[in-house]
Amino acid sequence: MISVADLLVDNRIPGNYFAVDAYVRGDLEMGLLENRQGDRLLALPETLIQAIYSGLDKETGQATRLVLFNCGRWWGRSFYTRFCEQLTDYYNISTADMPMVEFLQSLQQCWVTHGWGRLDLDQTYQHRGFLVIKTWNSPFAKLAPNWNQPVCYLEAGVLSAFFSHLTGRDLHCIQTTCESMGADCNRFILGLPKRLESIETMVTNLDHDSIMRELCQ
Repeated sequence: MISVADLLVDNRIPGNYFAVDAYVRGDLEMGLLENRQGDRLLALPETLIQAIYSGLDKETGQATRLVLFNCGRWWGRSFYTRFCEQLTDYYNISTADMPMVEFLQSLQQCWVTHGWGRLDLDQTYQHRGFLVIKTWNSPFAKLAPNWNQPVCYLEAGVLSAFFSHLTGRDLHCIQTTCESMGADCNRFILGLPKRLESIETMVTNLDHDSIMRELCQ
C-alpha cells in the first residue's frame, strides 16, 4: 500500500510497468524500437519465424525441437534476469518481497507487450507438484509448419528457465496442446524432469486431461 509519506517523497504512483503505451517507444525516422529504459527491442517479422522453423527442420531434422527448447532456455534465463531487474528498479522492492499476485500480473502484461500472446497460470495441480501454463495467440504456434504435434518448443524452453529461476528448482516443461493443431490454447506442464519423463511419448496420443491423470496417479 502507498502511504502519504511515500507520496511526499515521490509523487509518482507506480502503474503497470509493462503497459504497452508506456513500455514500448519507437523512433520512426531511425527505425528503432526501445523499452522505457532505453534498451533496444527487436521486432521479428513473420517470414523470419517461418524461416527459423523450416531452416532448422532442414538442417537438424528431429533435433529441431531440442535446438529450439535449448534456445528458449538460454533466452529464458536472460529474460528472467531482466524482468526482475526492471521490476525492482521501478517498484523499489525486490521481486522476492513482491506479492505474488503483482508479480504474476506483471509477467502476464510483459508477455502481451512483447507480442507473445496472452498467458495464464492454472494452479489446479500445484499440490501434486505440477503447474499448468496456458497461452493464447502465440506467434510461434501460428507460424509453425504442420508437424502434427505441439510446436512451441521455444516458449517451453523460456517457461522452463523462467520458473526454474523463480522457484530455485530445475524444472522441465512439456507442451500438451497447441493452437497449430486446432486446440483452444497452448498448454504447458511444468514439473521436475524425472516426473515428466513418462509423458514425453503421450503428447501425440492422449489429450491434456488424460495426461494429467497419468501424472497424478
